[in-house]
Amino acid sequence: MDAADAATNEVRAVAERARAAAAQLAPLPRRAKDAALLAMADGLEAATERVLAANAEDVRAGREAGTSEAMLDRLALTPDRVRAMADGLRHVATLPDPVGEVVRGSALPNGLELRQVRVPLGVVGIVYEARPNVTADAAGLCVKSGNAVLLRGSGSAYRSNTALVDVLAEAATAAGLPVDSIQLVPGADRASVQALMQARGLVDVLIPRGGAGLIQAVVTGSQVPVIETGVGNCTVYVDRWADLDKAVAIIVDAKTTRPSVCNAAETLLVHEAVAADFLPLAVKALRDKGVTLHADPRAAAYDDSAVPATDEDWAAEYLSLDLAVGVVDSLEAAVAHIRRWGSGHTEAIVTRDVDESRRFVRSLDSAAVMINASTRFTDGGEFGFGAEIGISTQKLHARGPMGLTELTSTTYVVTGDGHVRG
Repeated sequence: MDAADAATNEVRAVAERARAAAAQLAPLPRRAKDAALLAMADGLEAATERVLAANAEDVRAGREAGTSEAMLDRLALTPDRVRAMADGLRHVATLPDPVGEVVRGSALPNGLELRQVRVPLGVVGIVYEARPNVTADAAGLCVKSGNAVLLRGSGSAYRSNTALVDVLAEAATAAGLPVDSIQLVPGADRASVQALMQARGLVDVLIPRGGAGLIQAVVTGSQVPVIETGVGNCTVYVDRWADLDKAVAIIVDAKTTRPSVCNAAETLLVHEAVAADFLPLAVKALRDKGVTLHADPRAAAYDDSAVPATDEDWAAEYLSLDLAVGVVDSLEAAVAHIRRWGSGHTEAIVTRDVDESRRFVRSLDSAAVMINASTRFTDGGEFGFGAEIGISTQKLHARGPMGLTELTSTTYVVTGDGHVRG
């Protein structure tokens, strides 16, 4: 048996166990799932030192391998980040359970009663890169929505994810959840991902979360249905009617608070009417934060150290303290730029003109559009969904931050009284 066959057998084995667990998990009442989430949170906090020790090994190995600081930031855990993961699980426990919700219902002319009811998807596979916090977020959301979950993080976080899944699964099982509701997909090489993508009939949906390469590999190579999450080439557009002080604060927040995440701004577009007043302020504020500007000729006039912007810059998801900057002639030009180069994740407009903001929103095709607010708010927690399983940039089933509702499907329940069609 070669390595690929061995990986396939191992992955199919955990998927089969997950499928059995999903059948037991789906009918559980909310109180059982909430109790498990609270136990998982307590277990995670109690195991903080164990998790941090495993994570320190991953970070050390990543640094020795020359991993960028942005990626190391995604990988690294701290006591505060572990506590935040636990708090996220507790918050998910407070949210309404989508399972059983009646989406719509009616009495048909023939007397049949029709209800469309939310049900779990079944077995959800998550393929993700670097960030161990996704392990807890995904596990919590899947438990609450009644799904068994298969977690396949990156090899760079394998020790961290192993420790996290061990802790979370042990706590969930002790609290009464079916065994194998939460599992780590075995293996740290591509063979296990390939096997997961071929597990059609055992895995109901795959959700890739990471860079463009990972997402496209799963979307194009999977036999299992995929909910596509997208890279975050997010743009902030400063309109001619912008409050410039607010605009500076927004772009600094959007770019610098955590540049390694998908909702960080990667492009700044400025209306020519305010460029002379706004860009000197923005350039100073951004350079004070260590940002390197990749500017078009008009924007470069305000920053002697700017790097000339190329097509690669406009298309880039930097995930670092780099920002593409351009001056545009109109709102329409800004929209055209975003439609050409953007990823459909999140765009923001800073303006005091209501009509301009409405035109901006109507003209774009993105999962989220911010008006006078940072792109960093595109987040399941910030939207009140609890944690998120990812941010979808597709248009089928789910779009934007994916919370509990997006992890369900529906079943039609039809009630009759001896009705026959013949």
